[in-house]
Amino acid sequence: MIKIDRELIETLRKSESIVFFTGAGVSAESGIPTFRGKDGIWNKLKPEEVANFDAFIKNPEMVWEWYNHRKKIIQESRPNQAHLSIAELQNYFSDVAVVTQNIDNLHKRAGSEKIFELHGNIERNFCIQCKKFFNEELDFSNGIPKCDCGGLIRPDVVWFGEYLPEEQFKGGEKAAMNSDLFFVVGTSAVVYPAAELIYTAKFSGATIVEINIEETEISSMAKYSYFGKAGDILMEILGEFKLSKNL
Repeated sequence: MIKIDRELIETLRKSESIVFFTGAGVSAESGIPTFRGKDGIWNKLKPEEVANFDAFIKNPEMVWEWYNHRKKIIQESRPNQAHLSIAELQNYFSDVAVVTQNIDNLHKRAGSEKIFELHGNIERNFCIQCKKFFNEELDFSNGIPKCDCGGLIRPDVVWFGEYLPEEQFKGGEKAAMNSDLFFVVGTSAVVYPAAELIYTAKFSGATIVEINIEETEISSMAKYSYFGKAGDILMEILGEFKLSKNL
């Protein structure tokens, strides 16, 4: 059991706006492989082989094979205690936002409502030509699916070299600026511009709380740092908070 600082619980009780900035470490606790770390995906496969537009145009079959494999893993996964604890906090605060780098849709499946997806969502797809969205399951029986306009359909995820979706980033930025408490959960905070939001929150006066397996580059910025499984730590914080309300 990890000891939670009493001052953090008091800060939580006084807060009105809370943001959870989440990364692959949260998804890993649901059995979804991370990209970095000793068992990371990019240790086995070069990102430029599958996660950029040129690779898709050159070999869409290989890229779709990769993403369909990853999608199958995600669909068989379930939200873990970290996702569920974040969603439950909506019962106690009027403004709880999730700003996530994950593409697995697990926050929504857990019940979170205000979500900004900085890197897209693997359950959505769109035509590269007319930009029409396809949210249903695609049919690969006749090869790579195409839109009625003839354009190739691709996953709605942000590839290397692409800009973050402007609306999602601006929404996350606004949430960071207005936050009282800003939780950094399961991310090494090395992917930019997403990681800039931590600095936005810090310079806007938010209290930074880090929850990671180990120290990261932003550990020195955090007022509170907890190292271990995100699900266990968030469940402990939620439990301490609920207990404090009953005292």
